[in-house]
Amino acid sequence: MKTYSAKPSDVTRAWYIVDASSNTLGRVSTEIAQLLTGKKKPMFTSHIDCGDYVVVINADNLKVTGQKVTDKVYYRHSGFPGGLKERTLQEQMAIDSTKVIEKAVYGMLPVNKLRDGRMMRLKVYSGAEHGHEAQKPVEYKIKGAK
Repeated sequence: MKTYSAKPSDVTRAWYIVDASSNTLGRVSTEIAQLLTGKKKPMFTSHIDCGDYVVVINADNLKVTGQKVTDKVYYRHSGFPGGLKERTLQEQMAIDSTKVIEKAVYGMLPVNKLRDGRMMRLKVYSGAEHGHEAQKPVEYKIKGAK
């Protein structure tokens, strides 16, 4: 018996739509990361990009638990001395709520050459409208969602 190894020509990509308001940030992000990597497919091969496209809607209605709204801080640096900038989750949600999901998923993907391609297949929208009806995305239910 031989071990199956997927080839790039064997990969078929599906489109999924995930509602970000259905569960918390961490639960939604882990499910999205698994869909982007293709870990739930039987043909998964770690060095081949087997993942699917994911459309995330309702990023404005994202839920978090505890005091994360005020305590979770996003840092960035300008590269100059004293150039450390910070924003809380509440400030970032007011500016651009899609970046919160993108940053969470980006941190959950494996650090390798496939990560940028996987992130390009992630489409995040702040409202319920998206422009991907032509791809006929299938609604993906997150386990434990209310």
